[in-house]
Amino acid sequence: MIINKETLKFNSKIFSSNFIRKFLKTESSSGVLLIIFSLLAIILSNSDFSNLYYSVKNTYLSIKIDEFIIKETVHHWVNDGLMAIFFFVIGLELKREMINGQLSTFSKVLLPGIAAVGGMAVPAIIYIFINKDQPLAMAGWAIPTATDIAFSLAVLSVLGNRVPVSLKIFLLSLAIIDDLGAVMVIALYYTAEISYIYLLYALATFLILMVINLFSVRIISIYILLGLFLWYFILHSGVHTTIAGVILAATIPFSVKKTNHSPLRYLEEKLHTFSGFIILPLFAFFNADIDLNSISFASLSNTVPMGIMLGLLLGKPIGITLLTYISIKFKLCNLPSNMTIYDILGVSFLCGIGFTMSLFINALAFPESAAVASFGQEYSKSGIFFGSILSGIIGYIILKIRLKKDAEQE
Repeated sequence: MIINKETLKFNSKIFSSNFIRKFLKTESSSGVLLIIFSLLAIILSNSDFSNLYYSVKNTYLSIKIDEFIIKETVHHWVNDGLMAIFFFVIGLELKREMINGQLSTFSKVLLPGIAAVGGMAVPAIIYIFINKDQPLAMAGWAIPTATDIAFSLAVLSVLGNRVPVSLKIFLLSLAIIDDLGAVMVIALYYTAEISYIYLLYALATFLILMVINLFSVRIISIYILLGLFLWYFILHSGVHTTIAGVILAATIPFSVKKTNHSPLRYLEEKLHTFSGFIILPLFAFFNADIDLNSISFASLSNTVPMGIMLGLLLGKPIGITLLTYISIKFKLCNLPSNMTIYDILGVSFLCGIGFTMSLFINALAFPESAAVASFGQEYSKSGIFFGSILSGIIGYIILKIRLKKDAEQE
């Protein structure tokens, strides 16, 4: 992350509480769209329109400029192209929070950081334990570690205005750190054959971006142009393109000397709605095509969906709540105001809604091939489906009871 002296002269009026409220509203609203487009994908892929659906999904689109050509299916354009923009927005949010937000000091980042570690480690341990005798299945260990921030906030928003702001911010901070962890997992584990020459090109592009950042260049089009080159080089390097989005975000100037103009905030505001209302719904539409014939409690007898479901349903709340409780017990950090460990338990179940992020990692873990046909994407999707739905329901019930008790005491 690039932090210059300019970041220390930040005008706090730029990031008012209205910005956080707008952010949360967008996230929760986009969660509703996610549900609609996910249901639409399930209906179409299991109806007489399935041929049309898969025809569109597998249609090839190409971009050619002289000798440069990129030819991918619509499905891959969404997963490799649009999702890179999604993670670019996540990177912008993370940088803003680390410079002047809920993650700006060690004390602020410690609690959600510890919770996020627990929320990723325990689900992975549960999955690995259940699938320890299935070597091919081990590729899916990271699927239950993910959290769908839009869905989680959408469920939280259903509870109304009585939900403490501190609880929303805790969930938001935890989910952002969780997303960063997902990016690191994708970069380190789900990487195909490496092309070192393209990695060198990507590194050179990154260094150029750092240099223009250090010289306080604020022409956004220059960063976007170099970002496109960065994306292209990483695409051909074998590393997943989502990394390009996070790397580019780290180089975007936060603020510039003698002005309140923030290129980072400008891009975040312009792209946040596009990310929430276009990219994620499209991703859900082209990735939530679950074969209903494979969705049954009987399918959970397979160790892969069982490991995913239990990782989301049990691993997330155990990991988040347990590590949070230990850190508070040993006075490593304090609970935010107006929050109890009971609230943490409710939020931890909401973090078990892996859905779109779990589907994304699922596509990387189990590419469509005969080698993993017996427990591939369709079987693992059933684990994601049941784990996410049950986690959301339990989390909602816990927090609903908690808020009802508060209302009765008033």
